[in-house]
Amino acid sequence: MPESIRQQIQAQVKASQADLVAALRDLVAIESVRGEARPQAPYGPGPKAALDKALEIAHTLGFQTKNIDNKVGYAQYGQADPNDPQAYYGIFGHVDVVPLGEGWKHGPLASEIEAGRIYGRGVLDNKGPILANLFALKILKDLGVEFPIPVRIVFGSNEETGFDCVKHYLTKEPAPRFGWTPDCKWPVVYGERGRLQVRILAELEVLDSLFNFVNSHILQAPASGQALGVDFRDDDFGQMIMRGYHFGMTDQKQAFFQWSLSYPGVTSQAEIVAAIQERLPQNLSLEVIHNWDPILYDKDSLYVQTLQKVYCEVTDLEAEPVTTTGGTYAKLVPNIIAYGPSFPGQRDIAHLPDEWMDLQDLETNTLIYCLALYDLAQL
Repeated sequence: MPESIRQQIQAQVKASQADLVAALRDLVAIESVRGEARPQAPYGPGPKAALDKALEIAHTLGFQTKNIDNKVGYAQYGQADPNDPQAYYGIFGHVDVVPLGEGWKHGPLASEIEAGRIYGRGVLDNKGPILANLFALKILKDLGVEFPIPVRIVFGSNEETGFDCVKHYLTKEPAPRFGWTPDCKWPVVYGERGRLQVRILAELEVLDSLFNFVNSHILQAPASGQALGVDFRDDDFGQMIMRGYHFGMTDQKQAFFQWSLSYPGVTSQAEIVAAIQERLPQNLSLEVIHNWDPILYDKDSLYVQTLQKVYCEVTDLEAEPVTTTGGTYAKLVPNIIAYGPSFPGQRDIAHLPDEWMDLQDLETNTLIYCLALYDLAQL
């Protein structure tokens, strides 16, 4: 990258921060928690209002915008090729949030700023990061940077409660050629573990069988799943992790033990279920609650290496692409990966009281996204 361009981008990123923070405060002020569906508001009035506000901000910044059935929308820079509808870069974030919860010292919708830190529900997850991408793209637009294919900033409104927004998007629009979601951590996240939730069911007269099996094969056994024959591991993801243990009763008065398995890409739901069933006593049954398959993007690809290089240059850190136990839009949207926004050491902030983001981190995120987009324009 020519040094003159980099200096211009750095200057514009710094100059844009006041407007970015103002836009963020407007968006955080909307309590975009899922509510009862209403006409023109499939996830309730809050997510709909946040989606409208995000598209309004994008329109004000000079982007083409599109609202897809009040579930998801996007801002676009550049003209699409009607003969190649998949030819675009897509950045997928969300404007819905988890419930506000109790225990806040700062108003959850007030975007209060104290000691260089902004507080509020959604400032990190995910309103701040997706707006940082929008403003990064606006800077490049203003500098006259042209992309070989269009760039879309996609605003989902149902990430926290089911991902239906991007499921709907993919019924209306093709998947991007490449892109990312700023809803995880730094550096580049090229893979996400599979997430399987299962339960063992037992009639009340065979509770001893359930308790004995759970104690011997799960609670008093390694969390890697060794006693169940599911202790898979691979180089990308590492060892199987079992967690989230829970006893309960079904509406049909069956006892159950439920837990989750965070599994590496070397195995599959079918293989895990078969291994557990092979060890299960005949008077117990196994039920799959839900499953997300693992995803793995080529970490040596030009796209991943380009994004990783930008992160390392901006932060002056030596780092390699990583995988995660979490789950993002990349689970569903083909060809995207997770890219930011939380820096090493920043964990478990997003859903807690006093969710926060340092203003310097918001600026650094904007710079990384801007430089990454610039480099994509050169590919």
